[in-house]
Amino acid sequence: MNLPLNKILKGDCVENLNSLPEKSIDLIFADPPYNLQLQNELHRPNMTKVDAVDDHWDQFDSFQAYDEFTRKWLTACKRVLKTTGTIWVIGSYHNIFRVGTIMQDLGFWMLNDVIWVKTNPMPNFRGVRFTNAHETMIWASSGKGAKYTFNHQAMKGLNEEKQMRSDWWLLSLATGSERVKDENGKKVHSTQKPEPLLYRVILSSSNPGDVVLDPFFGSGTTGAVAKRLHRNWIGLEREEKYIKVAQKRIDAIQPETLDPQTFDVKSKSKSAPKVEFSLLVENGFLQAGQKLFFSKDKSRFATIKPDARIRTADGFEGSIHKAGSHYMNDAPCNGWDHWHLQENGCLISLGDVREKYRIEKGLYDEQPG
Repeated sequence: MNLPLNKILKGDCVENLNSLPEKSIDLIFADPPYNLQLQNELHRPNMTKVDAVDDHWDQFDSFQAYDEFTRKWLTACKRVLKTTGTIWVIGSYHNIFRVGTIMQDLGFWMLNDVIWVKTNPMPNFRGVRFTNAHETMIWASSGKGAKYTFNHQAMKGLNEEKQMRSDWWLLSLATGSERVKDENGKKVHSTQKPEPLLYRVILSSSNPGDVVLDPFFGSGTTGAVAKRLHRNWIGLEREEKYIKVAQKRIDAIQPETLDPQTFDVKSKSKSAPKVEFSLLVENGFLQAGQKLFFSKDKSRFATIKPDARIRTADGFEGSIHKAGSHYMNDAPCNGWDHWHLQENGCLISLGDVREKYRIEKGLYDEQPG
């Protein structure tokens, strides 16, 4: 069966998910009903009514009913997710803990909980609780030990070359021209997510040509951003009014022509030609007997041995990774980043030495494509 790429499938999300081929989806973003349990209307201090989420699709008779619904759609998602794929699920304090428990029960492996901190949250008008100023996203792989896409360098590029943290600030609600409205100027969907939020999700955990699926498509933010970033998308939605506005919104997007070099944001460390530490020693880029300093701390050092192992000051011998782990109380260590060589009075990382080797040996020119 061919995937219905770049289409919105109308109907029940579980039925539609079960109609798709097994292990066919690279990335899932799910914005399910939050089960907010709103009992009464909410008014501002001036007695104007707050346009809260009271849609019928967010109504469940009990926690048990919500849990059964959640387990069904997550089970269907796990069936279609590739072993190398990941899933993002967003929610609030009303539902995200229940969702997370079910995800773990089904065998998803938690990678991060990412906090979307809202810069313009709705105040708590009654003053009986803290203002709800964030939502939580769970990011998970298909299972323990599964390989998955994470464009680490791309996230650094969006964060002034610093490692992106799990608290995402400066992302406002979908307002202004981004808010999808009907012919009367009223917002079409009560929980439309902002495009910058989906931009980070899709850019971080997929690549051009991948298939991104949204089982609760709503106003189509996932499809809109996926199209801009040259990903294929599939939307599942049961409400005809949402399907119409989502399709119109996506049709209006004209992304720039796909230039593979421009849109390739894979982390260089993963796409660069592999180079073993021993090659640097054998080719004279490093010398036996040379000192390496750990995390630029000259009190913690090691000496390169002729067999490409290194010996720490306290006598431990092993690879650059194991020797680094030794200095970190056995925590995982990437020796390319943590070990430094002194050259012309400056400390440079082994990763930089490796990159110099790649360039001087012309390894990038030998890569296919």
